[in-house]
Amino acid sequence: MTDPQQPSPTERSDADDVEQHACPKCDAQPGSPCRSRGGAVASAYRTRRFALAPRLKKALRVPTPADRGPGRPWRPGTPPPAPIDPDLPSADIRIGYARCSTLGQELDSQLDALAGHGIPRDKIFAEKISTRIRVRPTFEEALRTAREVKAHAPHCRVIFTVYEMKRLGRDAAELTALADHLTAHGLILEMLAGPLPGIYDPTGPGKLLFAFFAAMAEPERENIRESTLEGLDTAARKGKHGGRPPVITDDMLHTVLRRRANGESVEQIQPDLIIPTGKRKGQSPSVASIYRALAEHAKREAYPEAVEQAHADFAALTGNEVPEPRAETKALTTR
Repeated sequence: MTDPQQPSPTERSDADDVEQHACPKCDAQPGSPCRSRGGAVASAYRTRRFALAPRLKKALRVPTPADRGPGRPWRPGTPPPAPIDPDLPSADIRIGYARCSTLGQELDSQLDALAGHGIPRDKIFAEKISTRIRVRPTFEEALRTAREVKAHAPHCRVIFTVYEMKRLGRDAAELTALADHLTAHGLILEMLAGPLPGIYDPTGPGKLLFAFFAAMAEPERENIRESTLEGLDTAARKGKHGGRPPVITDDMLHTVLRRRANGESVEQIQPDLIIPTGKRKGQSPSVASIYRALAEHAKREAYPEAVEQAHADFAALTGNEVPEPRAETKALTTR
């Protein structure tokens, strides 16, 4: 009986028949699979190529066998890799990564733990850098090395090993992105200490951990949003509001009102006003800015009670005590 886990003879012979010919479309030489535009091994052979094989002329599609490495980097003329012997035990290749945030912290304990786990020193990457810095050169180099090892030894388990989870990133979103990267390249994550020690294969039982990363990313973003809103509300209660500082300050407005009352025009007052803060610090405000400030002042003076009620309504919406209605409002509601 044929082992269902092994590729069928028909599939293997189809690929062998196709690879007897050069591909007129992607220039693959005999003995090599077809390539994609991105330079990787194509998932299926080009139609023009398998049409050269007499018995495959009417075939609609001839897939590239798994042992040719679909999706992996391809070089013209490279023969297909030898079939994997199912009886050959797969070896584990570990790439270690150690990190601490400040120059005052030490890496020795992490390095000793990784080395004691059987990782050669030349396969351990270490750096002193904060996770707040999104681009960590040594971390990227460690991932690149792990990808290259996996490409050259596809039958081996390549394990990306760290001392504990917090050495990888500072939030769930960053860990989720890393999990997606490891999954896409067939890499395995291992943690030696912390709350979740062990080996996590994203294509096996370890996918539960990666699902946990993804599930935690959204609540963490929501927590960040709530914390930001709480901080803005607290600052507003203290009289601190975000955004650019006003061009026309209360002192400047007082000066304009006083001088206008003495008969001066806005155009005469404008050159004497100086903006105290912001990008235009030291410059004079525009005439239009002064007129807008005067219009806002006139509106507040004309409807002081409406402005007061608006502030009270805002305080009620933000959680303060609900204000009592004014006397006019009580009279209207009792009629």
